[in-house]
Amino acid sequence: MKTQVGQIAAREARQETLPIKLGINGIGRIGKLNLWHHVARRSFEGLVVNAGREAGKGLQDIADYLNRDSTYGALARYIHGFRAGRAIEEIDEAAGTIRINGVKVEILREARNPAKIPWRQKGVSLVAECTGAFRDPTVPADDPKGSLRGHLAGGASKVILSAPFKIKEKARDMPEDAVTSIQGINDGAYDPKRHCVISVASCTTTCLAYMVKPLLDHFGPATILGASMVTVHAITGSQEVLDRLPGARSDDLRRNRGIFNNIILTTTGAASALGLVIPEMKQIEFIAESVRVPTSTGSLIILMVNIQNLIPGEKITPERINHVYQKAAEGPLKKHLSFSEIQNVSSDIIGVTSAAVIEGRETRAQTGVVRVALSESCSLLPEGRLEAGASSTLQVPVTQAVVYGWYDNELGSFTNMMGERTMTIARGLLKR
Repeated sequence: MKTQVGQIAAREARQETLPIKLGINGIGRIGKLNLWHHVARRSFEGLVVNAGREAGKGLQDIADYLNRDSTYGALARYIHGFRAGRAIEEIDEAAGTIRINGVKVEILREARNPAKIPWRQKGVSLVAECTGAFRDPTVPADDPKGSLRGHLAGGASKVILSAPFKIKEKARDMPEDAVTSIQGINDGAYDPKRHCVISVASCTTTCLAYMVKPLLDHFGPATILGASMVTVHAITGSQEVLDRLPGARSDDLRRNRGIFNNIILTTTGAASALGLVIPEMKQIEFIAESVRVPTSTGSLIILMVNIQNLIPGEKITPERINHVYQKAAEGPLKKHLSFSEIQNVSSDIIGVTSAAVIEGRETRAQTGVVRVALSESCSLLPEGRLEAGASSTLQVPVTQAVVYGWYDNELGSFTNMMGERTMTIARGLLKR
């Protein structure tokens, strides 16, 4: 089976309009694209977007910023296709509002501290925190530098964080009202009665979760001896355009190198975050690395998994692994996982709304025998010694599998998945 991978127009993914307002804090990359997602689908009756400051010469300049994107093109084409009409229909500077695709969007330009954003006065009960500045769920709402919980003090009932949680004081535990949840992976971990601060993890963790879950469901966690991944990741706004002197006490000098002409080694928290959404992964040794490359979006995960062959004579082949993904993409993960046998490059993934696109032509599997010298590992035995006549070498058949998964780390994969999670949580609010 060959699956064609292509952009999915927003008009084909139209959802019902919920009779509540969504708040969005921050209109950087993810905040802006969240707005695109929800106005295209008319998910909510209105949006209230906090820019936190004045921009340009007024609301018209903010509208121009929202109307065009260097990576994804014009907002009107995203909504309507190439026979696009107008996306932005009216701009009211006095009221601070823009109407986009029939959705009223109010732009706030004063408060940067979440606790001071007037969500309650604006009738907002659900907020998407997209600034990247407030990630610690343990910081109190009244912290003078601002906090994630400030949105709750400002009137929101739920806050959805567009990044993984990051607790600065390592000794502190995750609060009981905070949870990490990826749509379609661990929906049940979210308890609407208990959780009010929800992280949707990261773009890389989202893709990785959809690559790992089919293998765990098919082979079982006990057969996975270890795994590792490398994400070949597009640039992000945290990188430098040109080389820059690092800040005081900076320990990663590569982050200050220019993004246009370098491949830059960096880190990712995907391994630890994956254990939050797929608890079975906590039993498996997992290494995650990241490499930044000079593309604007469209990233790739190379997943390597060591699987123990439990059935003698039965080989784990690339065809079998691809079949696992095909079944998942046609069944339980159908809405968010794609399997492809065409030859993709990163630009083909831009705008694709799948959490992960498995590049089936590149799946690899090699079975070998791992020989364990028991005489060197006798401490692992119950009595710490070999029995008389026992072989001194244990031979274990192990398959190393390599799977490639594409994802649009901005609009297509991550923002789309965050939008789906936002809608699910919003529907729960309406039932209260």
